[in-house]
Amino acid sequence: MSVAPPSSPSPNRADNASETEQSQPSQFGLLRQRRFLPYFVTQVAGAFNDNVYKNAMVALIAFSGLAASAESSGQATLLINLAAGLFIMPFFLFSAIAGDVADKYEKSFLIRRIKFVEIIIMMIGVVGFATGSLPLQFVVLFLMGVQSTFFGPIKYGILPQHLSSKELVGGNGLVELGTFLAILLGTIVGTQSIVRAADGNTWPVSIVILVVAVFGFFSSQSIPNSPANDPQLVLTKHWFRDNLTLVKYTYKNRVIFQSILGISWFWFMGASYLAQFPVFAADVLGAGSGAGGGNLFTLLLALFSVSIGIGSALCERLSHGRVELGLVPFGAFGLTVFGAWLYLATPAEPLGVGLTIKEFLSQSSGRSVIAAVFGIGLFGGFYIVPLYAVIQARSRPDRLARAIACNNIMNAVFMVMSAVLAIALTALGVSIAGLFLTLVVLNTLVAIYIFRQVPEFLMRFLIWILIHTLYRVRVKNLPRIPENGSVLLVANHVSFVDALIIGGCVTRPVRFVMYHKIFHIPIMSFIFKTARAIPIAGRREDETMYNRAFDEMRNAVDAGEVLCIFPEGQITRDGELNEFRPGVLTLLNDKPLDVIPMALRGLWGSLFSREGGRAFFKLPRRLFARIELVVGQPVAPQDVTMEKLQADVLALRGDVK
Repeated sequence: MSVAPPSSPSPNRADNASETEQSQPSQFGLLRQRRFLPYFVTQVAGAFNDNVYKNAMVALIAFSGLAASAESSGQATLLINLAAGLFIMPFFLFSAIAGDVADKYEKSFLIRRIKFVEIIIMMIGVVGFATGSLPLQFVVLFLMGVQSTFFGPIKYGILPQHLSSKELVGGNGLVELGTFLAILLGTIVGTQSIVRAADGNTWPVSIVILVVAVFGFFSSQSIPNSPANDPQLVLTKHWFRDNLTLVKYTYKNRVIFQSILGISWFWFMGASYLAQFPVFAADVLGAGSGAGGGNLFTLLLALFSVSIGIGSALCERLSHGRVELGLVPFGAFGLTVFGAWLYLATPAEPLGVGLTIKEFLSQSSGRSVIAAVFGIGLFGGFYIVPLYAVIQARSRPDRLARAIACNNIMNAVFMVMSAVLAIALTALGVSIAGLFLTLVVLNTLVAIYIFRQVPEFLMRFLIWILIHTLYRVRVKNLPRIPENGSVLLVANHVSFVDALIIGGCVTRPVRFVMYHKIFHIPIMSFIFKTARAIPIAGRREDETMYNRAFDEMRNAVDAGEVLCIFPEGQITRDGELNEFRPGVLTLLNDKPLDVIPMALRGLWGSLFSREGGRAFFKLPRRLFARIELVVGQPVAPQDVTMEKLQADVLALRGDVK
């Protein structure tokens, strides 16, 4: 019921798991380590430079002389959406070959070459700005897209080679935080350097993009060696056809592909919002062209970027270092709510003429827009970080870069579609508010589709809600559960949600063996079926179900999965352990494997236990009750007896029922 990789980890992955969840270092500690910091700085510098250049172009179109020569703001919107589509087109064209290259060659070598090419591209960009040639500026934008296309698979593919599985969420959160802060700073520098320059002077922005490109190149020299995942891979010349082949291959893994669709949909929405913000600030809100519109546009971009960064960074805390898919529905819900808020907050008439930021913030409508934009970004961070971590955690190491490449292809397709949709709706006379409403409706439909295709998202969400509202869960000695290979967990049975608590804490998918009547409890049955729990009955009660359950357990062991059995066979009625039944020995006789005893502490007396009345038919004693899951030392199969397992579980539980 967890979201850890069923496949073996990369041989290059460091794994410094701590004994307790609470002792894990902060994700920000990675910024002091060479295995992460040079890569992080290089990535942030590249994202900053991309956005300085792109937003300088947008500012030239929307807020300077180019806007004044346009017949209407609709023409400015058309050019801005065209620029957005042009930048991401290379992701669609070249992502397959970029993924192959990233898997075939050593990654730090590739990064250094890509950053050197960035310097050359920025030199051409300087010429485009100096001559005022819009076609040349668009060419540079396309070349930047090509460079980013080849960097993308490396950007996410390198992380599992230098981070442990428990650091992936935190590392991805830092990457997203740094990226969106870079977007923010790049937006400010790119926009303000144009709107505040005298007579359209582009030399300040030209100097910035050249200096940052050189800085990024030098920072890349310190990135540690990252061996090729598949050096024997043969590159083909049929790069466009390979795009389709890559997508078809990735489609076979439902969870990864649906995660890619989820990420792509977020970028569809993000690109749609970002492309409309310049005209939204200038015309709809009333800031006008020139510095006023540029300042308000920068504020909106700043809010959007910072809030995504905050949401991304918070993912590590909300998921406790695990790859937590339960955050994805939470994020999708927030995107719909705050998207609707932005639509309702959009004024029918401009809030002023030449509106300043102070005047904008002094109005309730302005503050409502601010809250909506911040909420969209915050929940967007909750939405995308777990999805990136799932792709990294569940992909085969030798296919990871190509999975990221497939993600880039789909991202590009969706972002091009966002530009096409915006252009089409603008041509049909649909207002920006109407476009915002369209995004809200589409987001709801896409979320329903994805969560129906992969019920695991909703299952994880229900578990996440449970352990973040009624309980505060502390886990001890979790690393004693191996990351790979079959293992049998045994635990005391205190309540109807024991399986949910364990499944939400263990970092690998767990196959639970549970009494069939608990398996069929309404609502919870959805979770159990999605987690592929194994219903069982007593041999005298239903021998066919009993035998089928053991057949499924044996198949799970052969597949290298984690099994969990509650040997008491029933939920305790007095808080004490019932006698352990010999079903564990029956399985071990056929399939010898290590057994790990565990104990749940603090659940007796909860809403879902039998203390103080029937479970479910009483009020919880308190919200955020502290409970614990304590993991014991593995027991070799030849040393297992039911008496020993019961004694081990009792010792782990202690006096806390």
